[in-house]
Amino acid sequence: MSVVIIGGNERMETRYADICKAYGYDKAKVFVKENSSLKKKVGTPDLLILFTNTVSHKMMLSATQEAKRNSVPVARVHSSSVVALSQLLAERSASL
Repeated sequence: MSVVIIGGNERMETRYADICKAYGYDKAKVFVKENSSLKKKVGTPDLLILFTNTVSHKMMLSATQEAKRNSVPVARVHSSSVVALSQLLAERSASL
């Protein structure tokens, strides 16, 4: 399974990926800064996570449009903390 995280803190990128791997998401892409080729790099993951507190509005819109076009589920989390990510992934894994 794969996951894409948009937003968050730059210093936490590897920590976000490690947490995702702990919950069974083998591939984790983390985009903390706006990138011109974001649409091409998102692809079709199993889950798209938006940290709404730390992401720009423009980046959020482009990510949600790309997710909608590829039928990817989007999870919005206000906080970009490790605890918030862990809780979200725990809830998602429990519902599967």
